[in-house]
Amino acid sequence: MPLATLKINNAFNFFSRVSQVLILLVFVFLLSSCKNSNNKKEEALDVEVSESDDSTDISAISTKQFREFEVLDSRHISRLDIWTPINSAMSDFTAEDYERLKPLVLDQDILTLQSHITKGNLSYELLTKFYLYRIREFDRENDLSLNSVISINPTVIVEAKMKDQELKYNPNRHAIYGMPILLKDNVNASGMSTTAGAVALRDNRTSDAFLVQQIKKSGGLILGKANLSEWAYFFCGNCPSGYSALGGQTLNPYGRKMIDTGGSSSGSAVAVAANFCAAAVGSETSGSILSPSSQNSVVGLKPTVGLVSRSGVIPISETLDTAGPIAKTVGDAAILLDAMYGYDKDDKKAIRTNHSKGFYYSNLEKNALEGKRFAAVKRLMEDSLYLEAVEKLKELGATIVEIDETEASLPNFLRLLNLDMKKDLPAYMSNYANPSVKISNVQDVINFNSLDSINFMPYGQALFRGIVSDKGDTQYLRRIRDTLKTNGRKFFEQPFNADNLDGFLSINNYHAGYAAVAEYPAITVPMGYAENGAPKGLTFIARPNQEKNLLKWAKSYEQASKKRIAPKNYN
Repeated sequence: MPLATLKINNAFNFFSRVSQVLILLVFVFLLSSCKNSNNKKEEALDVEVSESDDSTDISAISTKQFREFEVLDSRHISRLDIWTPINSAMSDFTAEDYERLKPLVLDQDILTLQSHITKGNLSYELLTKFYLYRIREFDRENDLSLNSVISINPTVIVEAKMKDQELKYNPNRHAIYGMPILLKDNVNASGMSTTAGAVALRDNRTSDAFLVQQIKKSGGLILGKANLSEWAYFFCGNCPSGYSALGGQTLNPYGRKMIDTGGSSSGSAVAVAANFCAAAVGSETSGSILSPSSQNSVVGLKPTVGLVSRSGVIPISETLDTAGPIAKTVGDAAILLDAMYGYDKDDKKAIRTNHSKGFYYSNLEKNALEGKRFAAVKRLMEDSLYLEAVEKLKELGATIVEIDETEASLPNFLRLLNLDMKKDLPAYMSNYANPSVKISNVQDVINFNSLDSINFMPYGQALFRGIVSDKGDTQYLRRIRDTLKTNGRKFFEQPFNADNLDGFLSINNYHAGYAAVAEYPAITVPMGYAENGAPKGLTFIARPNQEKNLLKWAKSYEQASKKRIAPKNYN
């Protein structure tokens, strides 16, 4: 063999071996740093809990890039299962009734609906049946299905009729009176199971959570339960937003099978966007209201932890969890917040306020942005929608201070969630779950799902295994909490104090992790649509207990910008 040929062959063999090594290294890196969506073996999806300084924030997984779904429709409930208990009560509501009521109901806010009812053009019974008709027609097993509703309150029509009968005795009723509200299916409510989207809890029939009692006291109707990212998205680690084994894959009405729903309050936000309810309750640990609300072009408010009760809500973290409203408008979000908040002696972080009912939704009309000072993040100014929103705020009298974000890590964020849920789930099961449910803790759920991994956990249960593997103790948990809260508040307070700021402007759930650990409230409002049609939200973040200011700022922006457009295929 000629020397030149030998050298060429040796060189080729050398580079071939190098290439093989590089390919192997790339494969190992991808296997370790990414979650392989095509591998259905649970073992490949599980992760080890490290003692290292984990700065991963769960809000980073509450919205994902779109990916192909391994499962679409539920393998456990069907359209027939959901509607058989209530079809007979719907028999007198026809397609003609639905078409006649559409102009009165579709995309109308709560105060407009109440006005129609006061004038006699609508009733609470007809409003309830209208939403039920839409859910039955659109939500499952058709070309426009969204899989956003997981169950229906079987007595809601009877309750709506009672609201009509009692109307004349309630001249000073709360604005939520008679309004059909969907609950994220981690919130206990009588007459329905509370499942967190998990097959293991499909028979978890309970009494009302404290926040549901509050809504009912104000006259609100519980329409049913909304689908969610299973176990509030702290379960699989590799599943798409909006997937639960019990409810199937929730889809975004702005881009069905194309645009991510956000999570974990996916069904709540999708149902509001698709006009399946007057408003909905979501819950957030870090981004789980802000993410789906912004992804579905609706308004979502994450309150200060403790303003809204967590009793009777399936937990991730007593440190960070809160429920909050999701609605088409800021005014509707304010009405639902006003109905659901209240001091709960059984919630260790409960906030006692002196507000009377009506506080959060009254006096929102005036321009509240004049003279207010907001931080705008320099790196986000490259987003044309954010830039446009900032300019609109300036037009409305706000002062914008462009900032570079404060360097503040979120060490051991996931370990906080691990250690909280390890103790908080057993506490829920002991105090609020149906005693017949044979699940006591995270390990029990893992064992149950392992009986039928394809149907109970097709994407694995990596995060649950991480919880069980985490050996941190109570003292370590306390240190994590203190560090995260300190760092989160530093992230906001450094620019707030330096520039005398009132609030912080973000996009979607981009800064939800910092707001979570700082225990700062936030609200997101539609600010437009990306080139691919994906909705985006302008997110306001403020200091604790500033919900009223957030609502005022957000409503002023909402009224001036008028960015929300209803999803076109659901009219």
